[in-house]
Amino acid sequence: MFQGTTIVAVRKDNETAIAGDGQVTFGQNTIMKHNATKIRRLYEGKVIAGFAGAVADAFTLFARFEEKLKQSGGNLTKAAVDMAKDWRTDRTMQRLEALLIVADREKMFLISGTGEVIEPDDAITAIGSGGSYALAAAKSLYKFTDMPARQIAREALKIAAEICIYTNDHITMEVIEAGRWEDRHV
Repeated sequence: MFQGTTIVAVRKDNETAIAGDGQVTFGQNTIMKHNATKIRRLYEGKVIAGFAGAVADAFTLFARFEEKLKQSGGNLTKAAVDMAKDWRTDRTMQRLEALLIVADREKMFLISGTGEVIEPDDAITAIGSGGSYALAAAKSLYKFTDMPARQIAREALKIAAEICIYTNDHITMEVIEAGRWEDRHV
C-alpha cells in the first residue's frame, strides 16, 4: 500500500473522471505538501493518468507510459500491456514504487510493477492509501445515485479524506466527456 495519496477513477455514461487528492506525506507523520497534482494528461490530451507512490517514480512512469502510447499510436490497451511488461522486466523500472490508473474515452486500466494490467469490471477503480475507502464510496454512489462520473469521483475522494490520514480534500480532477477533455480543479 502506498501512503500519502488517493486516486479514484469513474466512468459513467459518456464521462470518465480521474480525481486525486493533494497530500504528500514524508515518512509516517509529516505532511510536506497539501496541493500536489497527481493526475496528468498524456498523448496530446487523449489519455489521463493518475499515480499513487513515490513522486519521482511517478514522473518516470508518466514519461515511459507516454512513450508507449506514442509507439502504439494511442492504443491504450497495447500501451498498458507493454508498460507492465517493461516495468516487470526492466531492472531500473523494477525499483519504482507506484501504481498507475490510466484511461481514455473507452477504457480504463490499473497498471502495477508486478505486471498487472487490470480493467475494472464496473468502470470504477481506486489506488493509494485511501483507495479502498474511495472505491467503496464510489461504488455506492454509482449504484444508488444519479450523479455523473465527475461528481461521484469528487464525493468519493472527499469521503476517503474524512477517513484516511494520508488523504486530504484538495482535489484535482481530469474529465473526458463526449470527445473533449476538461481540466477540473475542485
